[in-house]
Formats: sequence, C-alpha cells, structure tokens
Amino acid sequence: QVQLVEFGGGLVQAGGSLRLSCAASGRAFSSLSMGWFRQAPGKEREFVAGISWSGGATYYADSVKGRFTISRDNAKNTVYLQMNSLKPEDTAVYYCAANRILPAGVVDSRRYDYWGQGTQVTVSS
Repeated sequence: QVQLVEFGGGLVQAGGSLRLSCAASGRAFSSLSMGWFRQAPGKEREFVAGISWSGGATYYADSVKGRFTISRDNAKNTVYLQMNSLKPEDTAVYYCAANRILPAGVVDSRRYDYWGQGTQVTVSS
C-alpha cells in the first residue's frame, strides 16, 4: 500500500505561482511512476503532468506545458508540481497519483493505483 498526502494548495492571483508537494509513505516510492491530476467543478478529472520513477522522463498536458514543472526527490519520497503563470482556468482540486506498473505519462486516471486526498488551488482574476 501507498499513502499519498498533498500540500501547498491555496489562493493566488492570476500570474502568480504555487508549488504543490505530495509526500508518499509505504511501498518503495522510487519504484512508482507518479502523476498530478486536477478536477474542476462539473468537469472530469484530467491529467496534468507525469514523471517516471527515476525522474528522467516527464510529461505534460498541453494546457500547462511551459508553465508547470513536475519533479521528484526519491530520497524524500516526495513529488512536486511547480505552477507558474497561473490562470483562472487552472482552478481545481489537484490530486497526486501513483502507478505501480505502467510507465509515466498515462493520462487515464482509472489506471492509477493510489491517490491522495487532493488540495484546492484557486486562481483569482
């Protein structure tokens, strides 16, 4: 089992930045591919970014490419999402997810094995 806890959400003005963290415990973190998803009210949960177990490969949704950066520190069992140039349309609950088997960058949320509880990000215009 893997437990995931997200930190770092909040309220920010458009153009601002936030950094989300996801701390993992349980199964060996360094063997997991990780992803960030988000879900806005009335919308489907969508893929935001993914990172391979080593951190050597990263993947982004087109809507965040160039603005968001995913990274991980396997020594700290933590994955990060640095969000810059935030827009009101980035407002959502952001979730951290882990996958035991599949490579990084899988966009289908149903294929992830473990989820955090989510953290709210609100971007005001």
